[in-house]
Amino acid sequence: MPTILRWNGFRFFFYSNEGNEPPHIHVEKAENTAKFWLEEIELADNKGFSKREITVLRILLEEQCEFFKEKWYEFFD
Repeated sequence: MPTILRWNGFRFFFYSNEGNEPPHIHVEKAENTAKFWLEEIELADNKGFSKREITVLRILLEEQCEFFKEKWYEFFD
């Protein structure tokens, strides 16, 4: 489960057995988790994050989308 980034207590990662899905990133902080699709930044799943936290995460992912996709393709290609 490669960790791509740690930022403000959030951990951004993907599971090594998910290469058959479209590019996405998982985010966790404490007991909260979320999953975002990366081709178009879209929330796929959220367990515990507030709307404000999801907005902050979405903004970060939009700003760093190419970085996250690059890491995805480096690992799965």
